[in-house]
Amino acid sequence: MSEPIRVLVTGAAGQIAYSLLYSIGNGSVFGKDQPIILVLLDITPMMGVLDGVLMELQDCALPLLKDVIATDKEEIAFKDLDVAILVGSMPRRDGMERKDLLKANVKIFKCQGAALDKYAKKSVKVIVVGNPANTNCLTASKSAPSIPKENFSCLTRLDHNRAKAQIAIKLGVISDDVKNVIIWGNHSSTQYPDVNHAKVKLQGKEVGVYEALKDDSWLKGEFITTVQQRGAAVIKARKLSSAMSAAKAICDHVRDIWFGTPEGEFVSMGIISDGNSYGIPDDLLYSFPVTIKSRIKLIFLPWLSFAG
Repeated sequence: MSEPIRVLVTGAAGQIAYSLLYSIGNGSVFGKDQPIILVLLDITPMMGVLDGVLMELQDCALPLLKDVIATDKEEIAFKDLDVAILVGSMPRRDGMERKDLLKANVKIFKCQGAALDKYAKKSVKVIVVGNPANTNCLTASKSAPSIPKENFSCLTRLDHNRAKAQIAIKLGVISDDVKNVIIWGNHSSTQYPDVNHAKVKLQGKEVGVYEALKDDSWLKGEFITTVQQRGAAVIKARKLSSAMSAAKAICDHVRDIWFGTPEGEFVSMGIISDGNSYGIPDDLLYSFPVTIKSRIKLIFLPWLSFAG
């Protein structure tokens, strides 16, 4: 077996982490031969709940989990990390203005970025999930100047998966038969889901989504708004934000960083915009189509047109 890797999940007492941790521990993300030291971080008032999560992970008796550490201390949580999955953030409360939400999260992600800079490996891969994810990711990156900007990414894979699923449902195929959708921009209702380069497998043959559906009005209208507003629809229905689907998207995102994207496929990630070929200004955290050849390099796809 390989040497254990050290993986941090913040907000570890929350509902997304509860849906995520088992998949990390059972080898679904980093492989069935990769031992893991799993570090769980949350705020002090949540330590009682986190102890319960720790007990459940112990009771799963997962052979790949070499150790599980539950803590509320950044100097313990961020030490020698290989991967940091930053799920925890300040949620928007009733009566809270957006500027107040941004201010609260800037403070959190400045502190976590500084902790990454001080304690983590310089090769650490950082995935920001907590909303507003793009802003939080940029804040963390700027607070960790010794870690390459390319090591930071934020989650737009949930939006990507939602887009794939909507097309699959419409065509009566499985989601894995749909590939190369794109989410441009922000993980918010301002994102642009783009299927101009998407393909679907029908009767053993790959065809363009526009050709397969023959329903341009749906693709340019209801499809886009459904994906953009899916998070709000989930909250309205279950009175809680997406957790199971968010955890699955995190697993997909991290697995692709770790092992690379399949040949001929690209995925959506929020990454630093420096050097992109789409006319997006530098120094933004923006969702692009990327391929990943290794854990070292995220590669822009320069030949794709920006349909937003």
